[in-house]
Amino acid sequence: MRGGGGHRRPKDSFANPQPPPTPLDHHNPYHRQQQRDSDASFVSSRPSSVGIGRNSSNFTFDQYKDHRYQSSAVSTINAFLSSHSSNLFLKLPFPSAKDITQTLAFLMSCLDFTSSKLEEDLPFVLRSINYPHKLNKSILRSPGTPHQWPTFLAIIHWLVQVAMFNDHLGSDSTSFADHNPLHSYALDSYSHYITGDDDSVEKLDRDWLEKLERERENSVEATKALEANATELEAKLEGLKSAPSQKEVLEKEKGMLEEDVVKFHEMIGKFKEKIAELERDLEMKEKELEEKVVNKNRICEENEDLKKRVQQQTFNPRDVERMKRELQAVERDIGEAELERNSWEEKSWDLDATLGHKFKELETLAMECNQLMRRLKIGDGFHYNLNADGSTPAEVMGIDYKSTVKPALESFAEDIKKSSLTKLEELISIQQQSSDIAAKIEEKRKTLARLESQINEMEGQHRLLENDTDKYTYECATEAKRMVEDLKMEAHNLDVVEREAADILKWGSVGMGQYVLYGCHLIIEDLASYGFVYKTSKQKLEEAIKQSEAEIQMCACELITLVDTVSKFKEYMRSKLLEIKTDVSETATALSDTYRGSWPPQFAVVLDANK
Repeated sequence: MRGGGGHRRPKDSFANPQPPPTPLDHHNPYHRQQQRDSDASFVSSRPSSVGIGRNSSNFTFDQYKDHRYQSSAVSTINAFLSSHSSNLFLKLPFPSAKDITQTLAFLMSCLDFTSSKLEEDLPFVLRSINYPHKLNKSILRSPGTPHQWPTFLAIIHWLVQVAMFNDHLGSDSTSFADHNPLHSYALDSYSHYITGDDDSVEKLDRDWLEKLERERENSVEATKALEANATELEAKLEGLKSAPSQKEVLEKEKGMLEEDVVKFHEMIGKFKEKIAELERDLEMKEKELEEKVVNKNRICEENEDLKKRVQQQTFNPRDVERMKRELQAVERDIGEAELERNSWEEKSWDLDATLGHKFKELETLAMECNQLMRRLKIGDGFHYNLNADGSTPAEVMGIDYKSTVKPALESFAEDIKKSSLTKLEELISIQQQSSDIAAKIEEKRKTLARLESQINEMEGQHRLLENDTDKYTYECATEAKRMVEDLKMEAHNLDVVEREAADILKWGSVGMGQYVLYGCHLIIEDLASYGFVYKTSKQKLEEAIKQSEAEIQMCACELITLVDTVSKFKEYMRSKLLEIKTDVSETATALSDTYRGSWPPQFAVVLDANK
C-alpha cells in the first residue's frame, strides 16, 4: 500500500467542479447559509447578494398581493404537493389555518427539518435557507387571517422552490464521465491512486496510450481519405464548372413553375365545380329534411287521432295500466332513438367537416411534396393526384407510396447520408484550420499587448524626463534672477562709492586723498571680481540651458520616431486582424452554406429555426 505522501496529483478535471443549478420559478435564487457572497464569481452560477436590496425585496413581496401571481404560486405549490402524494390542497382565495399549518409542516419534513412547534422552528428554518423577506413571529400565531395570507404564501412558495431544488440535486445521478472517455480515464486513474494500486495505474496509462496511438493512426488514415476525397471534389468542381450555366437552370425552373401555375388554375377550376356540386347536394339535403319534417307532423297528427280513439274506447283498469306502460316504453324508445339520431347526425357533420379540413391539408401537403420531388428529381416525374372518391390510400393519393415513393426516398436518403458524412469531415478539417488561425491571432494579440506595455513605459519615462527638465529650467531661471538682482545691487553700490570718491578727491587733503584712492582701488577690484563671477555664472547658465534644450530635442525626436513606429505597427496589426477576421467569417459562412445545402429544404428550415 502507498503512504499518504504520494507523488501523484489528481487530474485537473477534478479541480473546478461545476456549480449547482439555481432554483426555478422564483425571482430570488436559493442561497446556502454556508456559502459566502464572494462565491458570486465567474465560476459560480448564483448571483451575488450585494445587488439584492430592500427595494427589490419589497417589490418581490408585493407581487404576492396580486391575485394572478397568487393563483400561479398556489398552482405551483399544489402541483408539488400532488407530485409527493400528499393529500393537502390549498384553495383560493384564503385557505384555512389547518391547511397552512399542515403544508408548512410537510415542507419542513421534505427539507429534513423535524418540527415540534411551528412558531419556534419555522423562523430558524427560514434563516438557515436565507429567506429574503422580513418575518414577524407574531403572525405565526394566527395563520388563518386573510391579511396575513400573502406572507404565508411567500413563505410556502419559497420552501417549495427550495424543496424542488433539493429534489433536482437528488435526482441528478448522471456521472460526468459517462459521455467523455478522458473524464472516465481520469476517474479510474484517480480511483486507483486513492487505493494505492500502482500496477493498475500503470496498466491504465499503457492502455490509454495504446488507445491514443490507435486513434492517431485512424486519424492519419482519415486524413489520407479526406485528401483523396478533396481530389475527387476538385474533379467534381471542374465538372460543375463545365455544367450548364445558372441562367439555363433558372429558365428550366421558370418553365416548370409556369406549368405548375397552369395546373393550379386547373385544380382551382375543379374545386369550384366540386363546390357547386356540394351546394346542389346541400339543397337536396334541405329538401329531404323538409319532407321528413312534413312526415313527422303527419305522424304526430295520426298519433293524436289514435290517442283520441283509444280514449273513446272502454277498457278495464288492468288493460289501461298495461297500455300506459307500453306507451311509456314506446315514448322512451322514441326519445332514445331521436337522441341517438341527433348524436349520429352531429357526428356525421363533424366527420364531414373534419374530412374537408383533412382533404385541404392533404392537398397542400401533396402540392408541397410534388414541388419537393420535382426539385429533388426523385423518381421518373411521378406526383400525387388526390381523388376524393378513393377508398384506399393509394387511390386517394393517386400513387402507391410503398412500391413507388419509398424506394426512391431511401436511395435519396442514402445519398444525403453519404454527402453529410463528407461535409462533416470537411467541417472537422476547417475547424482545425480555424483553431490554428485563432492561435495565431492570439499570439499576435499578445505581441501587440507587449508592445503597448513598452510604449506605456516609454511614455512614462518621457513624462518623468519632461518633469525633471521643467524643474531644472525653473531652478536655473531662479538662480539667474537672483544673480541679476545681486549684480544690480553691486552696480548700485559701485556708483555710490564712485560718487563718494569723487567728493573726497575734490575736498580732501593730499594724504587723505591717497588713502581714499587706495580704498577706492580696492573696492573697484572687488567689483571687478564680482563682475567676472557674474559673467562666468551667466556663461555656465547659458551652456546648461543649451545642453538641456539639446537633450530635450534628442528625446523628443526619439519619442516621435517611437510613436510613429508604434502607430504604423498598430495600423499593420489592425489591417492584419481585420483580414484574418474577414477570412474566418467567409470560411465559416461558406462552410455553413455548404453544409446546409447538402440537406433537403425542410431540414434547412429546421436548422434555421434552431439557430
